[in-house]
Amino acid sequence: MITHVKICGITNWADAKLAIDSGADALGFNFYKRSPRRVSYSCAREIISQLPERITTVGVFVNAAEKEVVQIAHGANLSLLQLHGDESPNAVERLARACPVIKAFQVGPQFRAHQMGRYKSAAGFLLDGFNPVMYGGTGELFDWRVVNTAKQYGPIILAGGLRSENIAEAIRRVKPFAVDICSGVEAKPGKKDSRKIKAIMMEIKRASEWAIGG
Repeated sequence: MITHVKICGITNWADAKLAIDSGADALGFNFYKRSPRRVSYSCAREIISQLPERITTVGVFVNAAEKEVVQIAHGANLSLLQLHGDESPNAVERLARACPVIKAFQVGPQFRAHQMGRYKSAAGFLLDGFNPVMYGGTGELFDWRVVNTAKQYGPIILAGGLRSENIAEAIRRVKPFAVDICSGVEAKPGKKDSRKIKAIMMEIKRASEWAIGG
């Protein structure tokens, strides 16, 4: 099983090129105004216009107005929407008519996997660590055993505290459709670290080869 790789929190062309040259399959662009990794629409559009067609582009939104989300998705040529807020199943259904949607969940004390079943229009789900004041890029790990139950509702993207030291174990134990990496490859929020990206991609390759061989 090949694990797809998304590098999130892209804010500049240099980091985008570094990520794709290192083997990333997808890049995430955060449009949440309160995020330290926020990127402007014009900047995201400029970066995306230079990407190879093989790269999946994902727009991250938190409780944003649906009209604004659709405008950004079409104008910036996004492949997917990633919704990290309190969006309802009906909202996801409406937005999915314009662009495929990944619904994100924080796996905290109140999380129950069956909640995912309400989002029948979602193309997949992202599971992230819990932080009471952040909607994503938390850097927090969670109990990966939750994923076994969550998989029945759709493809799972594993996020939350992934770095070169634990990514291989995560892939071997969870076998997610994809991994979402953000804080684990940063020098600071919004700026990637080339050494960390290369290190984590090497570990992902090794884990994927193990999965195919095993």
